[in-house]
Amino acid sequence: MSALTLEQIISANIQSGISLPEVPLDLKNNLNTAFELRPYQNQAFGRFLYYLSNDRLRQKPAQLLFHMATGSGKTLIMAGAILHLYKQGYRNFLFFVNSANIINKTRENFLNPLSSKYLFAETIAFGGKKVSIKEVDNFQAANGEDINIAFSTIQGLHSRLNTPRENSITYDDFQDKKIVLISDEAHHINVETKRGKLNKEEQEEIISWEGTVSRIFRSNPENILLEFTATVDFSVPEITSKYSNKILCDYPLKQFRIDGYSKEVKVLQSDVPLIQRALQSLILSQYRRKVFEKNRKRIKPVILFKSKTIAESKGFYEEFAGTIKNLKRADIAAIEKSTEPTLKRCFAYFKENGITVENLIEELKNDFSKEKCIEVNSKEESEEKQIAVNTLENENNEYRAVFAVDKLNEGWDVLNLFDIVRLYDTRDAKAGKPGNTTISEAQLIGRGARYCPFQIEQTQPKFQRKYDSDIQNELRICEELYYHSAYNPKYIQELNTALQEIGIKAKETKEIQLELKMDFKESDFYKNGLIFLNKQIKYDRSGLSALPNTIKEHIFHVNLFSGAVESTAIFDNVASSSKKTKQRDYMLEDFGFNVIKKAIAKLEFYRFHNLKSFLPNVKSIHEFIPSESYLKKIRVEVEGEEGQIASLTPNEKLKITVSILDKISQSLESDKVEYQGTPEFLPNPVSKIFKDKTLNIFVKEGGDQEYGVPQSQASNTALQLDLSGKEWYAFKENYGTSEEKYLIKFIDKTYDALKLKWGEIFLVRNERHFQIYDFDDGQPIEPDFVLFLKKKDSDISLHYQVFIEPKGEHLLKYDEWKEKFLKSLKEKHQISVLWKSKKYTVWGMPFYNEAFKKTEFEDEFRACFL
Repeated sequence: MSALTLEQIISANIQSGISLPEVPLDLKNNLNTAFELRPYQNQAFGRFLYYLSNDRLRQKPAQLLFHMATGSGKTLIMAGAILHLYKQGYRNFLFFVNSANIINKTRENFLNPLSSKYLFAETIAFGGKKVSIKEVDNFQAANGEDINIAFSTIQGLHSRLNTPRENSITYDDFQDKKIVLISDEAHHINVETKRGKLNKEEQEEIISWEGTVSRIFRSNPENILLEFTATVDFSVPEITSKYSNKILCDYPLKQFRIDGYSKEVKVLQSDVPLIQRALQSLILSQYRRKVFEKNRKRIKPVILFKSKTIAESKGFYEEFAGTIKNLKRADIAAIEKSTEPTLKRCFAYFKENGITVENLIEELKNDFSKEKCIEVNSKEESEEKQIAVNTLENENNEYRAVFAVDKLNEGWDVLNLFDIVRLYDTRDAKAGKPGNTTISEAQLIGRGARYCPFQIEQTQPKFQRKYDSDIQNELRICEELYYHSAYNPKYIQELNTALQEIGIKAKETKEIQLELKMDFKESDFYKNGLIFLNKQIKYDRSGLSALPNTIKEHIFHVNLFSGAVESTAIFDNVASSSKKTKQRDYMLEDFGFNVIKKAIAKLEFYRFHNLKSFLPNVKSIHEFIPSESYLKKIRVEVEGEEGQIASLTPNEKLKITVSILDKISQSLESDKVEYQGTPEFLPNPVSKIFKDKTLNIFVKEGGDQEYGVPQSQASNTALQLDLSGKEWYAFKENYGTSEEKYLIKFIDKTYDALKLKWGEIFLVRNERHFQIYDFDDGQPIEPDFVLFLKKKDSDISLHYQVFIEPKGEHLLKYDEWKEKFLKSLKEKHQISVLWKSKKYTVWGMPFYNEAFKKTEFEDEFRACFL
């Protein structure tokens, strides 16, 4: 047995240069466009497609584990997997989980197009054929053209299979059909694997869980079991062994946080009565709401009040309601005296914006009135309450506070939860290790730390933190989850340990003051110098009056035996591929206007309003079909038996045309560009772009041990450099990665030679101070450094602005497009002549990498600037 896991084998293959398959366009198009695929989700899909197509890796039946962080969009991966497997001929899907609450939520995600969290496109279609998603009780009478999904709890599945009822699912359903089993929160089916560590409850569940699933899974060699969880106990050797050749993706919560997809977790301790602790959370929540509103974001922050018992929760709910109804100035004044920095910032904001204590009291009375608070203490809460707590993000849901014990655990994925208030002060640690209660609380915080997406500027990432490099920004509060507890240092230490273990909190964070040197701030360059940046603009398609030449000049190949079947999934095989075949060329117009029109009617893409968004000057379908600018001259090569291709039937012509039009639509969609970067670079004052900042740094996380460490104290002594006396470096210190530190060492080494040619030299670190935009698709780029060079050449002063990007080995290939853009700046950038006595040039360098790119970088640098 290989010492490497499946995940490690695929990762090693990627490192060796093998490219993962791209996510097919028809998969993307059949998902809800509101849920943009993130890089790690694209990677997960790529691994899935790679596994299924690799005979050396794929086992039959196939069992795969997606080990992915809470909040990382596992359900979207499920939806995409369903779509892809439908194309591969699977029609029947069994979704099971241990919780009825998750079942109800997933039904909404998969079946209700009116839900804000519905995962599929409004219309699902493959090759022009519409596909329906249906919930079924069993697969015996299921429609062979639909996506059929049966939902069940694990316990309910066992019961239904072993005590069959009329119309219920039975073992017979699995005998002659290939099934895809989808297990959410899959750690619950590993009870039997943990046999040596079972408690009494787990012992009773053995027969009901893993054994039942295993029997279904092994009933057909074509079956596929997809398991999804954020919580696999790899400390159990039996589980580690079980999943060694099954774990496909490993994207833990720690990496999720490092990549910026979670809120930053803060713990606020206070030695005050419970009701005052609650009021502190209200102040914080209302401040956050004000900041959102100031920036025109309709986001309603929610608070969770967590009690130990149902009786305590009900009692506090009544006390809270009474306090809010009779809220007094003295209640607020007690909190206003706090020296806690975040609370001080709240009251400073209220004062600056003319919000008096009286205004605040009226707002809190209204926003947290009894009608806008909800209790969910019992596991048998009404369906109405279940819907309410699972739709807290909806605009028509006015609840601001939730009171609960442990009802809201697995499956609760609200994004606008920003405060959790712990209404008890107990500990259950043993031998210095966090107890079960603390671990459970840490897991709740992990679920609450899902990032609440928002965008202030078009170029900002919507689903990631934006202010790690500017934590003094008032919007930073909108990226933080506060956990309010009593002042109890031992408990907080235990909680921090638990948070670090699950990965939602860094072991070491630093707030770093990134300060420009005073000499630099007082220089003429800082006060009067310019940096030239381009803009991101909407791509103007108004000039497009024909299909792209890449389509018009392409010869579309269709194999009557296999090609059309595979590309459209609606053809019947009419012959064996072993038969001798011939090819014959046609023009699409040869098939006739009516055939083409009928094929167009089968494909959603060619609805006229959609077609016009890609080809804005097409006047009608009647023009689109016969025009030489569009379909008239599309060339087709048909392969099949000689007699067949010489005399195509009307049905064959239609099938071929549908196949070709489908390929054309995919090509148009893949080429559609929403934005462009302007070739013109405009001047911006250096003093407005570069300012002091406070950074939030995760120390020694994410693989690079130098990140967050001052260069003067670099762990690698070869990188150590005291920048305080280096007049050419604008900031007081550099906290960047090892590659960034290597670059600075290179500039330091060449500085004397630069000084012989250039009168003014400044290297400035770009810590999210500015972005530039790729010419082709407008993607934003934040070059790590910009080198400013100036010299006098007769009557003209020459100003060079050089963008430089050090890059780690693991990103050299992934970010190739950035390097291509940087290299193109020399030829493509445009600067309007502003002064006769000054000439400005924008330049971009190849990536800098000490081990793999240093020679190329040095050669270019010396040729251009030394």
